[in-house]
Amino acid sequence: MSPPIPEIAPLIALPWIVRLRYGLAAAVAVLVGAAQLLLDIELPWIPMLALAGVIAASNLLLQRGVRVPALSNSSRVALAFVLDLLCLTGLLMLSGGPSNPFSLLYLVHITLSATILTKRWTWFLGILATLCFGLLFLVYRPVPALEMHGHHQGWSLHLAGMWAAFAVAAFLVALFSGKISELIRVHEESLHAIQSELARKDRLASLVTLAAGAAHELGTPLGTIAVVAKDLEHYATQYTRDASLAEDCRLIRAEVDRCQAILAEMSLRGAEPVGEAPARTTAAGLLRDLGGGERVSVEFDSGAREAPLLVPCRAIRQAVSALIKNGLEASEPRGRVRLTVKRRDRQLSIEIADHGHGMSADELRRVGEPFFTTKPPGQGMGLGVFLVRALAERVGASLTYTSTPGTGTTATLRLQLAEGEVHAGARS
Repeated sequence: MSPPIPEIAPLIALPWIVRLRYGLAAAVAVLVGAAQLLLDIELPWIPMLALAGVIAASNLLLQRGVRVPALSNSSRVALAFVLDLLCLTGLLMLSGGPSNPFSLLYLVHITLSATILTKRWTWFLGILATLCFGLLFLVYRPVPALEMHGHHQGWSLHLAGMWAAFAVAAFLVALFSGKISELIRVHEESLHAIQSELARKDRLASLVTLAAGAAHELGTPLGTIAVVAKDLEHYATQYTRDASLAEDCRLIRAEVDRCQAILAEMSLRGAEPVGEAPARTTAAGLLRDLGGGERVSVEFDSGAREAPLLVPCRAIRQAVSALIKNGLEASEPRGRVRLTVKRRDRQLSIEIADHGHGMSADELRRVGEPFFTTKPPGQGMGLGVFLVRALAERVGASLTYTSTPGTGTTATLRLQLAEGEVHAGARS
């Protein structure tokens, strides 16, 4: 599976957020001083400067990258915004409440959160800002110079309208900015998926090149072994009359011939990038003669046996055989593997279930990576599942794994069904 996309947006925006918060703290100090000295407005400057100091102190921690292991970059920025909203509410309560024109600063944090944070954090900050703004109507220190609406018994209709307008504005900013931000994230995810796909294809191309090169390089030593085995067989037959030695030599030559045939096929595959052409067949025809003997039981659901397919038959058959081989190796020496074929809508599911030790959650996440294997050292290179998954992606199929530790593992290969039915002569 692909790794999660890093939280790039909060990381990129962090320097600007630090500057904004320092600017907010400095602006509070300047405005308090200007109100006292130039406008002759009495304000509780000590608690207001204390709130500005809280913003500056928390900003220093944010700038230095003081990390809490349980918090991501997105959560750290979001918590800084929460603190800003609470401090801004306290400052406005001490300086006129809703009549203070700087109450519109609430929208800055909502807009920033919609741009760089997740949708959940954006809605949370929007609701928090709306509640804090509403609290200003109930608890605040009046400033006569800022009172524009006069005093009334109970609620002021104008102030209630301002609150409603603020709530609507917060909703629209969160909605549209959040949608744009979501589209940007979808674009980033698609780019990451394309990069991952290109990386997988590069690894597959490297493996094909490696296989072709290995087939070429191993040809000479295998030929030498075959010649020596033939000479040794001749010696055992004509001179020593050792039938056992002659039989061993014939076995060596047979295995060398088998290796040479496999290497020749590998070399041909490496020279043919297009691969095997798809052919029409049925599920029963595709899964004929898979091997495994009595240790493999094959079951077809109703309607699955004659399900029409248009696939590269030899490649898919080899892929299923590789999955069966993995299941047999994961099981006990006499353990069985169950192959179940199911037809669901426009898909054919081929499930290979073993009764081995199973895989942990971490192993399930890594299964399919090249050179990753759960087999003991020396018993596998970790390329089988990777190649099967690469083949499945190339033909429009999918390969998934489910497992319970201590119970077993199930590999599911899903193939798309072909249109129409398959004629009797095309079921190879």
